[in-house]
Amino acid sequence: MKKFVQKPLPEVQLEDIRGKLFVIEGIDGSGRTTQIDLLREWLESKGYAVRTMGIKRSSLVSEELDAAKRTNILTRTTMSLFYATDFFDQLINTIIPALRAGYVVLADRYIYTLMARELVRGTDPEWVNNLYSTAMVPDAVFYLKVSLRNLISRNFEKNKQLEYWESGMDLGLARDMFDSFVKYQRLLQAEFTKMAARNHFTVVNGNRTVAGIQSEMRRQLTQRLDL
Repeated sequence: MKKFVQKPLPEVQLEDIRGKLFVIEGIDGSGRTTQIDLLREWLESKGYAVRTMGIKRSSLVSEELDAAKRTNILTRTTMSLFYATDFFDQLINTIIPALRAGYVVLADRYIYTLMARELVRGTDPEWVNNLYSTAMVPDAVFYLKVSLRNLISRNFEKNKQLEYWESGMDLGLARDMFDSFVKYQRLLQAEFTKMAARNHFTVVNGNRTVAGIQSEMRRQLTQRLDL
């Protein structure tokens, strides 16, 4: 049964929703995007219409958000509202229309990443929960849980250098960016662990090979789509 986190969006009638919304969560380097690309190809080969979404993909504010982050002067509240605008623009203009049309929507992160980032920065939990209270609850959330050692290795393989915000440098955790990155990722992992229990995520061991993870993901979706 489709539902909202706490209260409905005025633009949405849940009885019109025919598709499925599946979310893959995980910290940067956990392999979410690779898994979603493979799942999309597999589902389309099975005859499903698939739409994807992710953080900072809104045509409304994604470019402005990137530009603002490059200045490193965003306040926590401003950044939070930027990301919330990006999310809800996609929810209303991309996710909901696709679900009405019967698509399978694969979300490369969802409100849970946004909330975790806010909570580790000390934002009032009640404020954060209220901000995303009108989000649609996914049909399933898969959390790719990866060891910190693997996250560090994968991030350096992918980007060659660390990024200011993803290292939590705005939090003052450490003067050295690498030390700050390690501490920040630990905080995010702890928050995701609590969220996974509270929101009944399906926890997937993300330390395995791409093929091994994909095999489990396909098995999980097979059950939920009656393939």
